[in-house]
Amino acid sequence: MAKFLVVLISAVMSVAIAIFSVQNATPVPVTFLNAKTVALPVGIWVAIALFIGMLGTTLLLSLFRRKKPKVL
Repeated sequence: MAKFLVVLISAVMSVAIAIFSVQNATPVPVTFLNAKTVALPVGIWVAIALFIGMLGTTLLLSLFRRKKPKVL
């Protein structure tokens, strides 16, 4: 059930980003720590942020996963 929920949430987020990207096609540069990036549509920036968040969450969960003790 949990795997289905993860897939469902990912699919809904992908569809939402696709709709958001179509509606907001104006290129926007992002300034971070005094460095400007290439101007990309807002939907692309949101997709990049979502991907980085999903990747970071996966890495953190894999680092702090509790291991089951082996039964002899």
